[in-house]
Amino acid sequence: MRNNMDAAEYKHVVLGLIFLKYVSDTFQEKWEELMELDPYFAEDRYAYTADVIFWVPADARWNYISERAKLKTRF
Repeated sequence: MRNNMDAAEYKHVVLGLIFLKYVSDTFQEKWEELMELDPYFAEDRYAYTADVIFWVPADARWNYISERAKLKTRF
């Protein structure tokens, strides 16, 4: 990624990551609240959208991505 991108273009990547972090943190707060009330609803998409919170799939959550950021993968 670094070799093919001008420094001015990093803002697009960084802003996307900041948005993902914010959405994931908001989602995580609601998830913890729902786990205390009823674990069944912790993965119910409508429990989040009813409170105007983005639904974040399990493999798109910040902790999932950050744990795998240093893994070497083939494309």
